[in-house]
Amino acid sequence: MFDAEVAAVIRSLDAGFPKVEEMTGPEARAAIAARRQPVGNRDDVARTEDREIPGPGGGVPVRLYFPHQRGDGPLPVVVFCHGGGFVFCDIESHDAFCRELSGRTSSVVVSVDYRLAPEHKAPAAALDAYAALTWAAENASALGGDPGRLLIAGDSAGGNLAAAACLMARDNGGPAVAGQVLIYPVLDPSCDTGSYREYGTGYGNTRAAMQWYWRQYLPADGVAGPRHQVVPPTADTLRGLPPAVVVTAGLDPLSDEGGAYAAALARDGVPVTHRHYPGLFHGFLTIMSLQAGRSARDLLWHDLCAATKQGATS
Repeated sequence: MFDAEVAAVIRSLDAGFPKVEEMTGPEARAAIAARRQPVGNRDDVARTEDREIPGPGGGVPVRLYFPHQRGDGPLPVVVFCHGGGFVFCDIESHDAFCRELSGRTSSVVVSVDYRLAPEHKAPAAALDAYAALTWAAENASALGGDPGRLLIAGDSAGGNLAAAACLMARDNGGPAVAGQVLIYPVLDPSCDTGSYREYGTGYGNTRAAMQWYWRQYLPADGVAGPRHQVVPPTADTLRGLPPAVVVTAGLDPLSDEGGAYAAALARDGVPVTHRHYPGLFHGFLTIMSLQAGRSARDLLWHDLCAATKQGATS
């Protein structure tokens, strides 16, 4: 049985989430932005700073989060890629989540405002994520961070970008990454797994919406560059990638692809912590008021803190 609060949120999402598949990219952005909730945890961090860093298509806006200082040593650095189907959401939509992430893990967080589809097709967003990861590694010390404890994280489409950036780092010989955190990641453009067939309607995130997201992101004439840097499971091998925390939700169409990627990482020798929540739905972790989300975030912060103690992979 669903927890009553979870069931109410699912009903609300199923009835009220915009039918983005019937919209243009700009229309979808406006509809999602209109649902944004006020940020109520600004004091979780000591300060934030908005910057623009160099990227392959021009400047990439980022927001830096600095936790309240607890000691004099350098801090872990977490690059964060927001979700939103590659089409919408931004630094502001995930501001509350990044504040809690920084405060609860005592990390410097670099939230990335990567280029969005359909105006910018793949691999633009992944290249921006990798550029931010590289910038964070090069500037970690100046930010009060430890370049040996550099992680990348993302939810939904951002989970795809985090995974892709790790593949780019491996393929390009750096930077060294201590861990990747993939929160119900978008990984399989076929949209035809068992969880898609069972949970593709009625639970907020739908198969129709996911198909639309992929159509916005993938170029009609094929991906320029290595396909696995856009669709990570297509990599010949996942060996050499950093340890992973993979979060999946049982009522999410994406559940099976996230679980399959966690299993593939483990088969290729990558240490994996897979946190699966059978009775929860896509997006639950960033609903800050949801009790089930708060409990899962507590465990995620624990996993992140453990990951930052391991040191970067070579």
